Amino acid sequence: MANEPHDPNNPPSRWRTFLAKSREFAPVWTLLALILFFSVYSDSFLTLENAANILNQVALLAIMGTGITFVLLTAQIDLSVSYMATFAGVVAAYYTAGHLPQPWPLVAALLAAGALGWINGVGTARLGIPSFMVTLAMSLIASGLSLYLTRGRILFDLPPLSETLGSGRIFGVKWLVIVAALTLLVGHLVLKYTRFGRYVYMTGANPKAAELAGVNTKGVITAVMVIGALTAGLAGVVGIGRLGSATPTAFDGMLIDAIGAVVLGGTSLFGGVGGIPQTIVGLLILGVLRNGLDQVSVDIYMKTLITGVILLAALVFNILFAGRKEA
Repeated sequence: MANEPHDPNNPPSRWRTFLAKSREFAPVWTLLALILFFSVYSDSFLTLENAANILNQVALLAIMGTGITFVLLTAQIDLSVSYMATFAGVVAAYYTAGHLPQPWPLVAALLAAGALGWINGVGTARLGIPSFMVTLAMSLIASGLSLYLTRGRILFDLPPLSETLGSGRIFGVKWLVIVAALTLLVGHLVLKYTRFGRYVYMTGANPKAAELAGVNTKGVITAVMVIGALTAGLAGVVGIGRLGSATPTAFDGMLIDAIGAVVLGGTSLFGGVGGIPQTIVGLLILGVLRNGLDQVSVDIYMKTLITGVILLAALVFNILFAGRKEA
C-alpha cells in the first residue's frame, strides 16, 4: 500500500498527540528544568530540609491561590485578594485586642472578607462592571479599612489559633503547610467532583452555552468571588500568626505572586482551562525559583529582576506550548 503524502499542516495523529501532551505538561517541564538547574549549581538545594523550606514559603500563596483558581476558571480576575488577606488579619487582631471571646475574632475576619467578596461578585455579575475594575476599587477599600482599624499601627494581640496555625508544628510538620494542603484538596474535590465545579468550568468556557444549559452563571461568578475572598481571608488570619503581628500592609505584596503562580501552572486567564493540580505546579515553580536564587551566587540586588525575567519567559513558553489547543 502506498504511503499517504505528508501534509505539514496536518501532522500524523501520533505526532499530534505527542505535541498535545507536550503542551499540556509544559509547566511540568519548566519545573523539572528549574529543579535540575539549581540542583547542579547548589549542593544544598536537593535536600529534604530545603524541600520543606519551599513548601513553607509557598503555603500562604497556596491558600490564596486556591480561591484565585476558581475566579480565573470563570474568566474573571480578582485584584483585591492580597488586600483582603491583610484586612482579614487586621480584623482578627483588632477584635482580639478588643477582648472579643475566641474564636469570634476569626469568624468576624472571615465574614468581613466574604462580605467584600460578595460585593465584588454583585458588582461583576449583577451590575455588569468588569471584574478588573470592581476588584481594583475593592483593593483600595480593603486597604483603607485596614489603615482605619489600625491607625497605621502594628497590632500584636493575635488569636491563639492564628498563632498555632501560622507558626506551630505537629509531628515536625508546620500547621501552615497542612492548612494549605487541605485548602488545595478541598478546592480540587469541589472542582473535580461536584456539580458546582462543573458549572465553574462551563461558565468560564462558554457562558452563553452554560446559560442555555440552565446554569445560573451570575450566581456562579458571585460564588467564586466569595470563595476567592474567603481563601484570602484564611490566608490573612493564618499569615498573621506566621508574622507574629498584623500590619495595615502585611500581605499587599502577594498579589502578583498569587495570580502569577496560578497562571504559570497552566490555568487560563480566559476561563475554562486549568485547575488545582496546575496551581500546585505553578506554586512549586515559583517556590523553586525564589528558593534556588537564594542558594546560588546571584547579586542580591538582581534577584527581583531575574525572577521577573524568568517568570515572564516561563509564562510565554507555557502560553505558546500549553495554552494553544489543537485545531
